[in-house]
Amino acid sequence: MTSVAPLVKLERVAKAYPAAEGLPPVPVLRDINLEIARGEAVAIVGPSGSGKTTLLNLIGTLDTPSAGTVWLDGQDLSRLDERQLARLRARKVGFVFQAHHLLPHCTALENVLVPTLADSDPALRYGAPERAQRLLKRVGLGDRLHHRPGQLSGGERQRVALVRALINQPCLLLADEPTGALDRASATELGQLLVELNREEGVTLVVVTHALDLARRLGRVLELRDGVLKEAT
Repeated sequence: MTSVAPLVKLERVAKAYPAAEGLPPVPVLRDINLEIARGEAVAIVGPSGSGKTTLLNLIGTLDTPSAGTVWLDGQDLSRLDERQLARLRARKVGFVFQAHHLLPHCTALENVLVPTLADSDPALRYGAPERAQRLLKRVGLGDRLHHRPGQLSGGERQRVALVRALINQPCLLLADEPTGALDRASATELGQLLVELNREEGVTLVVVTHALDLARRLGRVLELRDGVLKEAT
């Protein structure tokens, strides 16, 4: 029986940032080994400053490791140039951040469709408006398609950002503190949507969060502390 290769694999990954002149680099991540299966839902928890966002950026091709290797969907990211990385990121990775980063003068539907504008695949572009409307209805925004961000609540804006991250049908969804700026009710609702869409869309989900109730809903919880990653107990 042939085993299925993981969607994400990190092997002996380390990351350090330059310090002031004359000082050694500041280590952030140390000897990270990680495999994430296709369709898996993973939470990464840990104290502030432990390197959670840095780890997410390495997985999502927004940053490069100081040492070690990162694979995404079977590709060694170190072998790709900036153009290839940008293309891989646009096609295979969706991002949700604590701040929604919606365009204020565009409607919810228009914001969702922004990532499709640069896609060279006409088949994806052709079906994008229908997919956008379907997903917006799925997250409870069917009557908000033509509302601008200023006309939406914080929870509604973050749901638009979630749909925008899914519009190109990525295989990997990365969420960095997606509920951090929301009230408890909105955070609970968004967390439940993440869990449900992980299953419905078949997208692999990695969530950095301080919200332990959200982390416990996911299939696996990892803890990052002092730059070292381990399974949470």
